Amino acid sequence: MSYLGRSAKLSLKAQEKVSFLATAGQTVKTGLSYVPSFVEVYVNGVLLTDTTDFTATNGNSITFTVALLLNDEVTVISLKTFTVADHYSKTEVDADHYSKTEVDTLLAAKSLAGLSDTTVSASHPAINTNPSSGLGHVWFNKTTGDSYICTSATTNFNVWKNIGDGTGAIDPYIQTSFLVIAGGGGGADGNAGGGAGGYRNSYLSELSGGSSASESTAPLVGGNVYTITVGAAGARGVGGGNDATDGGNSSLVGTGVSIISTGGAGGNYPTNGGRGGNGGSGAGNTWYDAAISTGGLGIAGQGTNGGTAGPPSIYYGGGGGGAGTAGTNGTSGIGTGGNGLASSITGSSVTRAGGGGGGSWNNNAFANGGTGGGGSANGPTNGTTNTGSGGGGAGSSNTSSSGLRAGSSGGSGVVILRMLTSKYTGTTSGSPTVSTSGSDTILIFNGSGSYTA
Repeated sequence: MSYLGRSAKLSLKAQEKVSFLATAGQTVKTGLSYVPSFVEVYVNGVLLTDTTDFTATNGNSITFTVALLLNDEVTVISLKTFTVADHYSKTEVDADHYSKTEVDTLLAAKSLAGLSDTTVSASHPAINTNPSSGLGHVWFNKTTGDSYICTSATTNFNVWKNIGDGTGAIDPYIQTSFLVIAGGGGGADGNAGGGAGGYRNSYLSELSGGSSASESTAPLVGGNVYTITVGAAGARGVGGGNDATDGGNSSLVGTGVSIISTGGAGGNYPTNGGRGGNGGSGAGNTWYDAAISTGGLGIAGQGTNGGTAGPPSIYYGGGGGGAGTAGTNGTSGIGTGGNGLASSITGSSVTRAGGGGGGSWNNNAFANGGTGGGGSANGPTNGTTNTGSGGGGAGSSNTSSSGLRAGSSGGSGVVILRMLTSKYTGTTSGSPTVSTSGSDTILIFNGSGSYTA
């Protein structure tokens, strides 16, 4: 509360009173102590006028203009200065009063700049502007009128949200959309199609019909290098009972980010497609004297299962799983490869990561690969390069240069990044393809490299 009181000098000063009886003809009184202009003199109860009826300038004596009479009653009141703290404090009186120290503190905070959790500056805050009060600190730019609040208080990595128009946040993180597809598995010489490479993305939120789901964008931190690895294609299985190999992993790794897509499973020759657990999708398989063999299991969030192989005397291979749908079984016909998924991260819709088609050991029949680049068992054909698609399985008369049955290789992987052009630094290695779409810049890594945020 504020102070209330009279405007007279007495409301601001303490009193010191001296009284005496005058001698006949007395004109001077000494031995006093007063502050010039802060003294009152009474004679027989009548207040005299300063400088007219008396002179009081030296602080210790008063000279009367008219000599006093014998036994005149004279009173001199000296008005002494004092501070509020000399008078009383809040605890000494009641809770409605404040001491001088308390009032000084309140008055010091009369402007926003005086608040301990508020900063008034001529510039914006920065990510390394570490607020003294931490989370919730408010920052006002008196030049532009922008206002910010600290929503994440981490030393030198602070996030400042613009609470004025809601845009222009001061944020060390560059929210980057990604599509990371691993290399596809190769097709086996014993009919099984290869599985598509693991498929991880953040760009599409409308994904449907597949096991892969959109993820949060990658929060790249400015000034840091992010390593991009593009998985190699899985090698084909060449006749004589050789399995195909898995595709290589693709990844985006750096400060605060670790996005790894697992390589697609290569088709197996005589046994179950168990390696599907290592890849983004599984692959079906069969052998002339094997029982029914099951396809490998895809990794949740990256791909789907491979198809089951047919029983003995049928010899139909299962299709490799795609990013979107599972490979079909070879129990009643040769298994086709599972379909891939479409993404518009590059500005136009492209389907990638289809599973490889299965073949038939017994009669050289074949099945198609899934949409998105899956290899066919006719020939057989390889998975499409830089789509992470699986290779097609082999039929019995498909031959390699050595005269043995041979499947086909998978397709290599790809890593694609998309960010605001205003956040793009242009510092890369590995020669990615760089393009723009609207306000965004797009980097397509068909081979391994790096990006510095």
